[in-house]
Amino acid sequence: MKLKDSLIFGILAGLIGPVVGVLVFYFVNFRNSEFSSFFRMSAAQNLLSPLLSLCAVINLGVFFLFIRNNHLYSARGIIISTFLYGLIIIGLKFVF
Repeated sequence: MKLKDSLIFGILAGLIGPVVGVLVFYFVNFRNSEFSSFFRMSAAQNLLSPLLSLCAVINLGVFFLFIRNNHLYSARGIIISTFLYGLIIIGLKFVF
């Protein structure tokens, strides 16, 4: 499979990675409840920022995959999306 080397592709991959991580966490641990109740419970117990922080680590693996395959523009996109997640995590932790 040949990966595309562009900034937009890297940003999209970086935004999708943690979402997939949250969904995998949900399906592994809370598959018997609805996603909306899982989301409400996580928000009520202030677990959204730690959960997103943990799932943002997935971007590290994707980043190294792009670096290894010499897709430097896509790796830059991963960095940008990780910073965006960082801003969201800071907002969830300190503002909301």
